Amino acid sequence: MDRQEQIEILLDHYEHPRRRRAISDADVTMPGGNPGCGDVITIYLGVGDDETSIRDVSFEGEGCTISQAAASILMELIEDEQWTLDNIAESDYNTMIELLGKEAVQMRPRCATLALGTLKAAVKKYRRDKLRESAGLDDVDDENERYGIVTGDAALQSPNE
Repeated sequence: MDRQEQIEILLDHYEHPRRRRAISDADVTMPGGNPGCGDVITIYLGVGDDETSIRDVSFEGEGCTISQAAASILMELIEDEQWTLDNIAESDYNTMIELLGKEAVQMRPRCATLALGTLKAAVKKYRRDKLRESAGLDDVDDENERYGIVTGDAALQSPNE
């Protein structure tokens, strides 16, 4: 693919993003951003019942052409090729070079990799939450109770009350 074709693909995905929407029943909603240039993205990840396949994936965001087009291209690829959580976890900078072209990624690496980095963080959070759940740690609603810290009125009561 030549440079002009790559530019046309980026512009098409920027102007007509694929999978740009919120998922109300997402297992993970993961925000991400690039403070250096103002790119912001939120990834919505729905995991299949087998806990390895992707049921649904989408994004919302604002930012430069490369960051938003990269998110759209990545979401479309995941759906079309039926990626798994492992596929996402194993993806890296080179994945984005293959999708966007070397020049786009090298000139704006943070913009080009924002969606992938945020998606990888979503997978990591999903897996961490599942481990916590299997260890019985998800029943604790109050963050402080998890560490044995008592705050507020409860701190004034004796342990037998």
